Amino acid sequence: MGILLALSASHMINDTLQALLPAIYPMLKVSFSLTFAQIGLITLSYQLTASLLQPIVGSYTDRRPKPFSLPAGMALTLAGLVSLSLARTYGIILFSSVLIGMGSSIFHPEASRVAHMAAGERHGFAQSLFQVGGNLGSSFGPLLAALIIVPHGQSSILWFTLLALAGIFLLAKVGGWHGRNVAHYRRRTASHAKQTLPRRTVVLSLTVLLALIFSKYFYLVSLTNYYTFYVIQRFGLSIRGAQVLLFVFLFSVAAGTILGGPLGDRFGRKYVIWISILGVAPFSLALPHVGLAATVILTVFIGLILASAFSAILVYAQELIPGRVGLIAGLFFGFAFGIGGIASAALGRLADLTSIGFVFNVCGYLPLIGLLTWFLPDIEGASRRARRLEREAVDSE
Repeated sequence: MGILLALSASHMINDTLQALLPAIYPMLKVSFSLTFAQIGLITLSYQLTASLLQPIVGSYTDRRPKPFSLPAGMALTLAGLVSLSLARTYGIILFSSVLIGMGSSIFHPEASRVAHMAAGERHGFAQSLFQVGGNLGSSFGPLLAALIIVPHGQSSILWFTLLALAGIFLLAKVGGWHGRNVAHYRRRTASHAKQTLPRRTVVLSLTVLLALIFSKYFYLVSLTNYYTFYVIQRFGLSIRGAQVLLFVFLFSVAAGTILGGPLGDRFGRKYVIWISILGVAPFSLALPHVGLAATVILTVFIGLILASAFSAILVYAQELIPGRVGLIAGLFFGFAFGIGGIASAALGRLADLTSIGFVFNVCGYLPLIGLLTWFLPDIEGASRRARRLEREAVDSE
């Protein structure tokens, strides 16, 4: 539990730092005279970097664990923050976003794998606890940006390097535990690493899960990146007021994250996936047609429900292919980042051509992709057999 809490705390620091970039988009738009398409390209450069590298990092560390790669990833994020605070051109902003993306590409798959190591049999709970730290960080980013960066300017980003240094220290401690325990973990998981489902079942399931990730993150990006612009244009809020509403939404995402994993452990991950994707549709379809108070309420429900999806989807995928925890984590985190980057650029261009309101109308239909959950097989029985083999291996030692 101590390691899981440390990973959750470091995830909170990591994602707080990364959330600063989209949180200051309105300020950057004014300071550098950027279009919505250029705003989208900033996110694309950050998230595409993370998307391409994460599966590679995850696959590599499955075969050759690197206990101290976690603080190295945080150090790259720190370098990106320093560069962003000093940026005077659009090109340097893009370069800074790439550095931050590289930090993510190392942190997420490796930290997820270490969380799996420390989970015992409660993999859903471990991933939810790990994820809730990240979502809390994502919610704190806009709030801290509103309180510190907006009133004091771009150079005040340097203050957040202190958080990055704290994260490096914490992850160095986690790396020490990882190094001491990785050999035992690999022996423990080797007993069921080959207990895979039929290839056709695995391919079908992974395809459906990736489609659900597409739905979740394409819609999520419409809120995380453009919600501030939406409430400013439609309701006349200030930048600071809009960032506070973004914090409310992102905090509800963090609160909902902790539910998905434990509920999946108890009732089955397929049921959680059903509810967490498709259950958002009534709220997302109503969102563009209501007033300010109802908008805030609907985004809270959307955040709570949608957030429970990722932990359940990730653990479901890891149970499809035992023994490749880092690869699966890297694939799904990377795909989520890639979809987020593509969505940001595409939605920014669509907003330039039409309006932010039109973007929210179109995106409201994305959660209906959750209907594809029907095609997911029930793998709970197979995963229980794999865990039983794992327990027998531990007992035999």
